[in-house]
Parts: sequence; structure tokens; C-alpha cells
Amino acid sequence: MGYIKKLFTSLSVFELCLWLFSIITVTASFLLAGNFNPLTLIASLIGVTSLIFIAKGYVIGQVLMIVFGLLYSIISLQYCYYGEIITYLGMTAPIALMSAISWYRNPYKNSPEVTVSSLNALHRILLVVLTIIVTIVFYFILKAFNTPNLFSSTLSIATSFSASYLALMRSPVYAVAYAVNDLVLIVLWILASMENTSYIPVVMCFAIFFINDLYGFVSWQKMKKRQSSDI
Repeated sequence: MGYIKKLFTSLSVFELCLWLFSIITVTASFLLAGNFNPLTLIASLIGVTSLIFIAKGYVIGQVLMIVFGLLYSIISLQYCYYGEIITYLGMTAPIALMSAISWYRNPYKNSPEVTVSSLNALHRILLVVLTIIVTIVFYFILKAFNTPNLFSSTLSIATSFSASYLALMRSPVYAVAYAVNDLVLIVLWILASMENTSYIPVVMCFAIFFINDLYGFVSWQKMKKRQSSDI
């Protein structure tokens, strides 16, 4: 309990308000929807909590992202969104684990905050090449599974991989990639909601994720500037 208290007391007033707003909005959207899956609500609350700590550059944020990935995969299975299942189980969760290890090994001056890094030329080339390869490979995998909304599902994989790679590299641009991924997922779940209105809260969940990821970019830019000035 002491560790959890320390984590939340480290949040600024704005960050605490953003977290509370996210929690309340997501919870309200699920309750107002009436017939909803409790697992979806739990996953969403874990997801928004992970984002606020990732925005702080804390390892615990990546750990929570792993848990979110596992739960989100189960939810996606219910709608046969195989792209999301494969993305989170085969890519997002494993890369989040690697990111957690990388962040843990690269603290900023023995603080809970990770050391912000910049992409070099090789990292940029790898990002482009690997994203293209992953996208092409998974397109045919998803097509073989007759995945609903194939184009959106494939685009989700491309943006999710890019975001995960950038987070692993400790680049502030990770948040921009995740924000784009959020927009793709909003479209994906709107399409699902047109067939089943119980998925509307999931749309709201990713809308809140989008807001948090935008803040994540701002926060990491401040972290980068502050860390650079301390050198």
C-alpha cells in the first residue's frame, strides 16, 4: 500500500485530475450502457491507469499495460477481432515486457522516471522496415481468419507496433503513435458498436486513451527538456 500511495502522491494536480476524469468517465459510460461486460470495465480502468504512469515514465505503467493487453485480448476474442488478439498477445504485451525491463535498467538518476532517449538513424530505419514487414505479414494472417473490418484491423497492427517500438526505444514520439492507434481503434469499435451497442463504452474508453496519450507526449517532451538541461 505504501508503494501505491507513493505512486499517486507523485502525480501533479493536473495528472491526478486527468486520471480521476478518465476513471469517472470510463466507469460512467459503462454504467450508463446497462448491459456490459465487467471484464471490459476492469480492463479499461487498468488501461487508463497504465497510461498516466507511462506518461510519467514509470515502469509500473508498462507492467499495467501487460495486464491490460491480456484482458483486452479476451474481450477482442468475443467479437472475433483476431487482429487485436494477435496484436496484444503476440506483440504489444511482449514488447511492453521488454519495455518494462529496458525502463527499469535505464532510470534517470536513480529516480522512478525513465531516461528519455532519441532515435538514431538505424532505429528510424528499423522502425520503418519492421512496421512494413509486420503489417504485411499480419494482413494475410488476419485475412486467413476472416477478421471483421480487415483494413482497420491491419492499420491497428501497424500503428500499435510503431507505438510499442518507440516506447521500447524510450522515445517521446511513442505517445503520438499511440494516439493515432487510439483513433484507429475508435473507428474499429464504432463499427462493432453498430452491430452491438454494448461495445459503445469501449469506444469511449479509447477516446479517453487518446486524451491521455496526447498528454503523454507533452509530458515526455518536458521530461526530455528537463533531463537535457541537467546534463
